[in-house]
Amino acid sequence: MNKTQRLFREQDRRARRVLVAALAGSALLAGGALAVVGARVQQVHLAYRLDALRGQRDRAEANVRQLEIEVATLKAPARLEARARQLGMTPPGRDQVRLAREYVAASTGLAAIRSRAASLSGVPPTDIGSPSLRQRPTLQQ
Repeated sequence: MNKTQRLFREQDRRARRVLVAALAGSALLAGGALAVVGARVQQVHLAYRLDALRGQRDRAEANVRQLEIEVATLKAPARLEARARQLGMTPPGRDQVRLAREYVAASTGLAAIRSRAASLSGVPPTDIGSPSLRQRPTLQQ
């Protein structure tokens, strides 16, 4: 061989294909392994977050139970009566109490008397309520 000649090597196409396939397979395996590791890390992160949220929920439920007990205590009739007496309130007299059925628009009670009187006299029901009508007039049917 003289100096002007160069060695020329033919490339083996089969070896190149094998090398490319091996590199592609290695890349796929590495990518799959990274995906599995990433999923596992995410799973652990979510497990910690779930535990924190469960603890928060348990504390909130305990707080709700405590507040329900406090509300029941504050609404207790004996406590309300004692507090009303502290404020100077007294039980109402018989003349201060009105039964709810007197105000129901039906065939009995004060509302019925007022509406009947208004329809007979032509006066609006709001103006009726004078002492003369409170004597329960008997209406002829």
